[in-house]
Amino acid sequence: MNRTAIEAATTTSVPDLFRHVRSQTETLSAPLSPEDSMLQSMEDASPIKWHLAHTTWFYEEFIIRPNDPGYVSPDDRFAFLFNSYYEQAGPRHARDKRGLVSRPSLSEVRSYRAHVDDAMARLLDVGDDAITALAELGCHHEMQHQELMMTDLLHGLSHNPLLPTYRDPEPMPVASELPLSFIAHEGGLVEIGHQGDGFAYDCEQPRHRTFLAPFRIATRPVTNRDWIDFIDAGGYGTPTLWLSDGWARAQADGWDAPLYWWRQNEEWWTFTLRGAQPVNLDAPVCHVSYYEADAFARWAGARLPTEAEWEVAHRNTPLRGNLLETGALRPLPAGGPWGDVWEWTQSPFTPYPGFRPPEGAIGEYNGKFMANQYVLRGGACTTPAAQMRPTYRTFFYPHQRWQMLGLRLAQDC
Repeated sequence: MNRTAIEAATTTSVPDLFRHVRSQTETLSAPLSPEDSMLQSMEDASPIKWHLAHTTWFYEEFIIRPNDPGYVSPDDRFAFLFNSYYEQAGPRHARDKRGLVSRPSLSEVRSYRAHVDDAMARLLDVGDDAITALAELGCHHEMQHQELMMTDLLHGLSHNPLLPTYRDPEPMPVASELPLSFIAHEGGLVEIGHQGDGFAYDCEQPRHRTFLAPFRIATRPVTNRDWIDFIDAGGYGTPTLWLSDGWARAQADGWDAPLYWWRQNEEWWTFTLRGAQPVNLDAPVCHVSYYEADAFARWAGARLPTEAEWEVAHRNTPLRGNLLETGALRPLPAGGPWGDVWEWTQSPFTPYPGFRPPEGAIGEYNGKFMANQYVLRGGACTTPAAQMRPTYRTFFYPHQRWQMLGLRLAQDC
């Protein structure tokens, strides 16, 4: 998606955004059978049916129930089944057992969505500012789950020996190798964080000053070709390149390549939402953990950028994505712009100076996760266009790999 389309997506009225987001979720889930929609391959991932219901519960719990006294839920038990982690919203079903909830059926969940959509349409017609603001948050929450739907589904399908496809295969784009180069930045006192009237999550604020030493940052992400050089050089077998926790994790889990990679006829292959395909050498590497990214950077004589460095370097850089709405669902051959893969930074996910979470259960959205995770920047081919902005902070634990996680190198000047 080009910049004009992204700007249009971010200036759409909230009622129109709500209709678009809800429709897009249905479009993404439409090719899937009820059996596909029940897959839960690990605790970190959730079934598609649960995503469809949870995003609906979010509107019901935080917007409809407090503002529509005449509202009647199709089933009050859904609040227990489809709450995720909101302690103030009450008890919830165990996360690792979401794939065991065969009932309600997929059709009943779709009816639940339609029921809530009708109630939301009535409330949005009122034009109340507080309701509109919460609805906008709900839309962006659902967009995050659209991304999770794709990556959770990929992980689930990867465990099927038949290697089924979500979308039909298509030829890989042909590209030539793009040399790795760096752009220098003078550093100094800079401002980072969201500003303006557009939507942003609470963790992107407040905008604040921070000091940067002079640095250099790569003009493109690390590619699969680069990563194969790391593998061939023994990167996965050299403990001095790795953080201690990372080395222990790599040994325990048998890491010797990015997630979904395997060797076939002397060639690297990978599993994608379009099925098994040869690794595209000039596409950004993805499905690598923070530990792997850090080890690669050390091997390459570089480091991971801080999130402040990344934001300053990319605040005026054109966006390459978004591929979710074009149906590509995989990174394109690497170029200078960002938006094909999330890019690890060395920055822990902690609050900005002056951060205050909102009151109530909504305050649990980001604030309580600000420990033991690392920030990634940029967005990926699975990230909805309206969320692609240089200030967006996503975060994952350092061992996690099932998301579209890649890296870009930095160096001290």
